[in-house]
Formats: sequence, C-alpha cells, structure tokens
Amino acid sequence: MNQEKALEILKSGNNILLTGPAGTGKTYVLNKFIKHLKDKGTNVAITASTGIAATHINGRTIHSWAGFGIKKDLSSSDLSKIKMNSKVRARIKDTDVLIIDEISMLHDFQLDMADTICRVVKNDDRSFGGIQLILCGDFFQLPPVDKERNSGNFIVKSEVWTKLNPKICYLTKQYRQSDHNLNDLLVSIRSGDITESHIDILASRINVELEDPEKVTKLYTHNANADAINIGKLDSLPDEEHVYLMRGEGKEALIETLKKNCLAPEELKLKRNAIVMFVKNDFGKGYVNGTIGKVVDFHESGYPIVKIRNGRRIVAMPTDWAIEENNTVLAKTTQVPLRLAWAITVHKSQGMTLDAAEVDLSKAFTFGLGYVALSRVRALSNLNLLGINDLALMVSDEAKQIDIELKKLSGEMEKEDYEEKVFEKVYKKETPLAKRIRERLLKTFVPNNEKENKINEKQANKSYAVEEVRKNYKKAYEKWTKEEDHLLLELYRKEIKALELANRFERKPGAIRSRLKKLLEK
Repeated sequence: MNQEKALEILKSGNNILLTGPAGTGKTYVLNKFIKHLKDKGTNVAITASTGIAATHINGRTIHSWAGFGIKKDLSSSDLSKIKMNSKVRARIKDTDVLIIDEISMLHDFQLDMADTICRVVKNDDRSFGGIQLILCGDFFQLPPVDKERNSGNFIVKSEVWTKLNPKICYLTKQYRQSDHNLNDLLVSIRSGDITESHIDILASRINVELEDPEKVTKLYTHNANADAINIGKLDSLPDEEHVYLMRGEGKEALIETLKKNCLAPEELKLKRNAIVMFVKNDFGKGYVNGTIGKVVDFHESGYPIVKIRNGRRIVAMPTDWAIEENNTVLAKTTQVPLRLAWAITVHKSQGMTLDAAEVDLSKAFTFGLGYVALSRVRALSNLNLLGINDLALMVSDEAKQIDIELKKLSGEMEKEDYEEKVFEKVYKKETPLAKRIRERLLKTFVPNNEKENKINEKQANKSYAVEEVRKNYKKAYEKWTKEEDHLLLELYRKEIKALELANRFERKPGAIRSRLKKLLEK
C-alpha cells in the first residue's frame, strides 16, 4: 500500500493500524494525518508507547495520557481514582481521535487498561468509548519489555483487539533503503528466510573502512558504551567548551517528562570539531532527525554552526519540544536540537535515518535490535559491522505470524502465499541457521595473526564466560550485599530502568531483574 492510499483510509473514521517495514514512511503519514485533523479542528490526542517516541510527535506517553502510569492492572479503586481525576477525565472526554505510536513496545494489558479507562470515563461501552484509535508501528522492531521477563505480549493479544477490528494499512514502498542487497537482507530478517548469500553480505561488511569517518555514527546496544565514547571524544578536543541549557515552560511535571525523554540533552556541551546529530525534523532548514554533521564554528549569536554531509552549513538555533493536547500546548522545552553523535544506542536510533553507521551487535539482548540497527542506513556501503551474536538477527515467532496476518488483511499478500507462509516455522535461537551465523561471522572476527587463529572454537564462542562478562560488568556473579539490596529497591521504586541500574551496579541487566524479583517476593 502506498502512503496516499493509507492517508485516505486514515481519514475514513475507522480504527486503524498503520504498519510496515522500517523506512516506508509510517511517521510521515502519521504527521500528515495529524495536520489534517488539526486543520479540521478535530480534537486529537497524540501519544506513544515510550517517552522518546512521544517527543518525536509532540505527544506524551499513553501511560500518562490515560492515567494508569506504571500499573499492570486496574482495581475498582484505581478506576474510581482515575475517573475522579479532573485532568484525565477532561482530556478523555474531549478526545475524538487517539493516536498511539511505536506500538511494538506497548504491552497487551496496557492497551486494555487504556480501553477500560476510556469506556468508564466516556460512559460508552464501545472500544475506547467511541474514540477513533490510530495505532502505528512495526512489530519487528523493539518489543515490549517486562521487568520479570525479556519481553512481554504484543497488543494483538489484548482483550480489546478483536473489538477494535482495526483496518490495516500496510505500507510497502521503501523510502530509506536505496540498496537492493540491503533491502533484501532486511526482508529476509523479517521473514526468517536468511540464506548463505545473506550471511555473505553481512560478512562482507565486517571491519570495513567507511568512506568518511566524520559521518559515521557508532550504534551500541547499551548506554554505557555510547556515553563513554562520546564523553571521551569530546574531552579529547582542545577547543573551548560551549554549554547550552534546556529551558522549560508550562506544568513542572510535564517539563520533567520532556527533559527525561528528549533526545537533546538537558545540558548540551559542544566544542569545535564535535560530531553531532540533529534530533528534530526541520525540512525548511535542511535537516531531519538523524542528520549527522560536524561543529565547524560558533555563530555570533553563540549557537553552533554545523556542516552536514552535503556541505551545507546550518546554524543550529534552539527549537521546542512540546506536549500538546487537543491543539493546546501544555508544556514545552527549548534546546539546541543536537546531541553528541560519535555513538548512540540502537534504542535511541529507532525512527532515524543515518548517513553511515558502525554497528556493534555483540551484546544484542532482545529480538528486533539487529533489524532496527541495520535498517538505519540507506545502503550497505554505509555500514561497518563491528560485532554480532546469535540473537542479533532473530525475530520472534509471534512477530512473524502477526506480520503474515496483517499482510493478508491489508491485501498485500496473495492467498496462495499466505497459505504457504502461515505453516512455515520461524528459526529459534539454537537452530542450525543461528549456529551457521555464529560460526561464520565469529570466525571472520578472529584476528588474522596465525598464532591467534589457532584459538579453538570453544574459546572463540565463550561470549558469556565470566571473564568476558566482567569486561563490561565488573561485579557480575559477585554476591549481593545488604547495602546493595537496599539501594537497588530504592532506585527501583524511583522507576529507574533496568539498563541504568545495570550500569550503576556494574552487573548484567538480567542479574538486576532476577535480584529485583527475589527481593520483591520477600
């Protein structure tokens, strides 16, 4: 389905799921639809499954909008409190259209809670109380995360899903990838049909030298790796440091939410020759979310002058991030729309198009990370693969089956193809394919030194051995102290994420989750 057809269906008034592979323009279509609604004077609530995704579309999280926060279920008492909350009640009553972006990271029970709250507040037993629901996202991208497990259930498992009966808009035309081989590789990852030729393609991009190092962004799976590189690189530059502080206006709690989730940092430190990334779209000024450049000077106004890939120089003036509700700005933050970009995490890159990338997937820990990372670039010539593990190219069985069903429902798959695909088995972590990927690619990573090449296969595959793990998590497998337990619970109650806790305690995220589960069960 093309973008024009999808936009036409969005305007029909039906509940809609807007989906399709990375790079097909889902966010573009969504923004066109939002503009259409605002021009008509329709009250639209713009939300997303995560704070970062919400800042991309001037929205808030669905958790905040519906008032359920971090809850996993709703008691009658919870419902009564939410219904009595005048702000929640007013915004739900006033909403005609509800948009939820990046639905791959939304839990089934969260969609059900939002539905229940809307029905109760609207006193209307239709799904979401009669509000038109627009869901947007790709189930092959990053999945919902559960504190007790690696991942949770997609929204298609929700109780309200059948009642919603959404029309499916499945975008197919690729606007990001111009490289046939890369596009074929990404399609094969989605379908689970990775062949030896695809492994050859990946192997050809291992430890290659990219054309323009200054245009290359390193993608890592963990915050600690990216932050360390950026801080070290900036510190190594000799020039004077310029500091830009984020300003906020509006409701304090919402300002804090924006600060926490905005890709531009609250305190932005820059020097001449720093590699930076624009984190906002401004087509008029010539940049989009993900445009890479170098700070070449500072304007007389004090703001950085960034030279981007095409040679254009842009004065990076402050811009706004806002939380809007029914065409009213509730809060906004203002900052120079840049962040240091020698390295970023795969999570933060979702939704971006990068000029060139060095990708390290050696510590991939969930389905979708490899697909998201590899789909950030336009061509294989812009990719350098630094590391990979078994999980990096895996997609979940559920995501594949969902995709097959959605293609069928949208008319993008012929009946014969559907009947063949629906019975195919998706490879799992320990299939022969996973083993081939590991053996083939890990061998490529072994240094060429003849002596080092004699390292046996057992040693080469010890990626999770204690000594290897402790290179990144110094206290891995050590006994927990009472003081650490107390601090862990305290930070958990402050809603600090597991990955941040892992960096704080120098232990693996899985160890953090296991310890929390044990402590919470006491």
